[in-house]
Amino acid sequence: MADDERRHGSGSVEPGDTSKRVGMEALKERGLDPEELRERLIDAIGAEFSTYYYYTNLRMHLAGHEDYKEITEDARLEDRAHFELVAPRVYELGGSLPGDIGDFMGRASCPHAELPTAYEGDEPDEIGEDADAELILETLLEAERCAIRTWSEICDMTHGKDPRTYDMASRILQEEIEHEAWFVELLSMERDGEANPAGHFVRGEPGEAPYSTNRRINDSA
Repeated sequence: MADDERRHGSGSVEPGDTSKRVGMEALKERGLDPEELRERLIDAIGAEFSTYYYYTNLRMHLAGHEDYKEITEDARLEDRAHFELVAPRVYELGGSLPGDIGDFMGRASCPHAELPTAYEGDEPDEIGEDADAELILETLLEAERCAIRTWSEICDMTHGKDPRTYDMASRILQEEIEHEAWFVELLSMERDGEANPAGHFVRGEPGEAPYSTNRRINDSA
């Protein structure tokens, strides 16, 4: 068979053309706008990076609740893993991360998981007194719920059209759903005294990210 007769030997991108990417052209042919997807991914991983930062702060304020700190640490490191997993995909789609971190954080698709402040009347109380475990767990729970909505949207957008992004999003979604269950369990007991098991087991190591961490090829050797 001659080379020019081979089924996938050529396509809409001319040989040597670096202004186009076959990976993006294939998405267009399957009905997906790769530029729109790229922008959604930047917003989504902006939220993951923001969560990683703010969870660092929330974790510091869980002193005396060492079990809560450990679980928050798992969620914190796994959210960073989500950012690192998807960031290269932005470049594969012809984009880049914002050069200014303020711009990046401004694009995050979820509210910042800031240290909560309780209110009595019209004015906030002192943070040190009111950022108790219950309020922090509520903040953690709502951050995970926003992440579930974000990655569910990416899954719906890419299902059947972009297997690479769909694979990443679905792996992240599995961990975000686990995170929500963890904080439902902890908040139920802390606030309401109710058992609401999550089926949670300690990770093998902090931030193990069993679904979203890419394993090294030689791990199986």
